[in-house]
Amino acid sequence: MSGHSKWATTKHRKAAVDAKRSAQFSKLTRIITVAAKTGGDPNPENNASLAAAIAKAKSYSLPKDKIQAAIDKAFGAGAEAANFEEVVYEGYGPAGVAIYLEALTDNRNRTAADVRAAFTRAGGNLGTSGSVAFQFERRGEVSVEKSASFDEDEMLMIVAEAGGEDMVVGEDEVLVYTTPGDLMSVGRALEEAGVPVKGAELVMEAVNTQVVSVEDAKKVLRLVDKLEESDDIQNVYHTMELTDEIAAALE
Repeated sequence: MSGHSKWATTKHRKAAVDAKRSAQFSKLTRIITVAAKTGGDPNPENNASLAAAIAKAKSYSLPKDKIQAAIDKAFGAGAEAANFEEVVYEGYGPAGVAIYLEALTDNRNRTAADVRAAFTRAGGNLGTSGSVAFQFERRGEVSVEKSASFDEDEMLMIVAEAGGEDMVVGEDEVLVYTTPGDLMSVGRALEEAGVPVKGAELVMEAVNTQVVSVEDAKKVLRLVDKLEESDDIQNVYHTMELTDEIAAALE
């Protein structure tokens, strides 16, 4: 395991989310509701998926009352019942960049039509199930606040002892990667070691990234932003590598 700084892709994804915080709150409450309902237990200590969803929500400062309301909705009835289903969409954007989408929707036809239209307008195409999934792998991601006294070598040792697989160092935070099954245990171990954990979530990471031109990168990111505008779309992952040149052009 080694610390490294391939930060641009993650930085863009998080920056895009932060710029749409109110919309993100709606997405986070859906994730919590579905996790609570799927796990069949409103107690995060007995429901690992719910614990991860709450940890992610807290990392974006979702208020406690909204978290509780989302959990309550999972076990409501009638108009208050949660009827969301998890759907995955896969396709290719501009320059052939693979894009993997995770959605929670109460109307599969509406969401599929919106996603297809976004791909078409961007010059890409929506694919079939499995068409791009093989280009990504599921990983656990624990976000950690980077303190003024941060020491990378010391942090690497702590992460290794906690069971983490990898670490990415950014300007304001550190991302610790784990196997999907170890996400919550690594997060707890880091907290017990005195590390300021901000949140934890399951993510998809590109197995191999693709370098494109600055112009094509802008087209891909416009598509990503368009997709993220939908309340139904929870996460958008792509295989494009955000090089230093592209990051500079975006800034």
